[in-house]
Amino acid sequence: MKGTNTYDAIIVGSGITGGWAAKELCEKGLKVLLLERGGNVEHPNYPTATKDPWEFPHRLHLSGEDKKVHYVQSRHWSFREDNKHFYINDQENPYDETKRFDWIRGNVVGGRSLLWSRACYRWSDLDFEANLKDGIATDWPIRYKDIAPWYDYVESFIGVSGNADGIPQLPDGIFQPPFEMNAVEKFFKGKIEKAYSDRKVIIGRTANLTKPVPGRGHCMARDLCHRGCPFGAYFSTNASTFPAAYATGNLTVRPHSLVNKVIYNEQKQRATGVEIIDTETNESMVYNARLIFLNAATIATAFILLNSVSSRFPNGLGNGSDQVGRNLMDHHKGLSASASVGGFENSYYYGRRPTNIYIPRFKNVDKREPGFLRGYHYGGAAFRGRGNGYDGIGAPLKESLTEPGGWNVDLYAFGECLPYADNRVTLNHDKTDKWGRPLLSINCEFKENEKAMHEDLGTTAAEMLERAGLKDISISNEISYPGNANHEMGTARMGLDPKTSVLNSFNQMHEVKNVFITDGSCMASSSCVNPSLTYMALTARTCDYAVNEMRKLNI
Repeated sequence: MKGTNTYDAIIVGSGITGGWAAKELCEKGLKVLLLERGGNVEHPNYPTATKDPWEFPHRLHLSGEDKKVHYVQSRHWSFREDNKHFYINDQENPYDETKRFDWIRGNVVGGRSLLWSRACYRWSDLDFEANLKDGIATDWPIRYKDIAPWYDYVESFIGVSGNADGIPQLPDGIFQPPFEMNAVEKFFKGKIEKAYSDRKVIIGRTANLTKPVPGRGHCMARDLCHRGCPFGAYFSTNASTFPAAYATGNLTVRPHSLVNKVIYNEQKQRATGVEIIDTETNESMVYNARLIFLNAATIATAFILLNSVSSRFPNGLGNGSDQVGRNLMDHHKGLSASASVGGFENSYYYGRRPTNIYIPRFKNVDKREPGFLRGYHYGGAAFRGRGNGYDGIGAPLKESLTEPGGWNVDLYAFGECLPYADNRVTLNHDKTDKWGRPLLSINCEFKENEKAMHEDLGTTAAEMLERAGLKDISISNEISYPGNANHEMGTARMGLDPKTSVLNSFNQMHEVKNVFITDGSCMASSSCVNPSLTYMALTARTCDYAVNEMRKLNI
């Protein structure tokens, strides 16, 4: 059995980073086992991808039972009747919320690579140097120059549409042709850039193909990405990295495999494998490998580490620094800013573009702002609603709804969260889940810096809309709960010093050299920039390093 269950590498998790690890390790000749707790989903067979709204019992609305079973998942806008089968059952997978934390989880092969919003932006040294300059937490052990070639590598494979905009704090990349702004967005761009020398309005950079690549078609602008794309037009594990990994003949994927812990060998001073629970049979079993990649997503990876105790690591695998589970971060959001635009009655747009306009961070870039550290970015769109819908009933009502209404510009925002040691996840051994494992407990909140930043982004949004000459300005700006931005990071951060960090500059555990972590756990700060592209670049870089180290017999 040990021989049957032994591989060169084991990857835990099949989301964005797990899929990338599978591709890279398989293409480098390793025999790889990928373990996924959820059920199987095979591209292009997504069950609701081509259904019409009237084919759903509740016409795309959630039922009372949906909200009861998925009482956490239904807190998030992305959880819908047409994709609820991709998400975890909260009743069967509870956790303790010491303070409210919206832990949004996929439960399928492909994970949240099937559910993400596909925003792809590079981080810059404004982000990588921030902790050092501000005296916050620990310094990143890498800089932009270390990861820039890997951004190139990842973008060239996944396909990112966008413009070369020449913005220092948002580096340009390898782009496919961009989606086009509509007439009012171009108008808004002109007004903002004329009024402010420090602000740019650009088209969003997104992992949606505007040109086909081998095995994947271009985006049809259907706005149904959340169901899974049978054309493979947006990047997902299922449509992109898995086909590349499978083509090598080196990949084995085992769904319904809940990883319980990493097994550490005291004599060899290395990890030898993982213990899993089969979620269909409740059977426990062990798989062995020379390399272990933990890519279960930030909080699940923290659970695995904390639950992997031994006499060498009584507080969790590689946790001599006491940093595993700490420094949990997420972006704060909650702004809804809207204003009307006069004119442009003869202008419209075609399709449902899969990306928004984007205003990169401009606060705390060249000068220090009073009131808060770090910054935020805006996203948004201009659109036309339908006719007023008040002209009678029956046919007159339907006719009124066929006429376009006036133009509006809407803005939202994401802000950076600082790393705090007391924002953390722990294990509650007084409670257990259905498999007898300790219950995970989350204690996380946005603090004064995030609240001050959030107030500023609401005030600044109103000011920008006014200076652009827009009317009927409406601002709603209640800050979200941590987790709801779906960008959770931290809990096993990278760093220069093993006493204050868990991973080195190559995402390798300081204390367990054959264990690597490249999901959001590794992040030492959160930036305000969407993190997924950075996760992918770090994963590709780490795989290259790990295989080279293995071939040198250093692992």
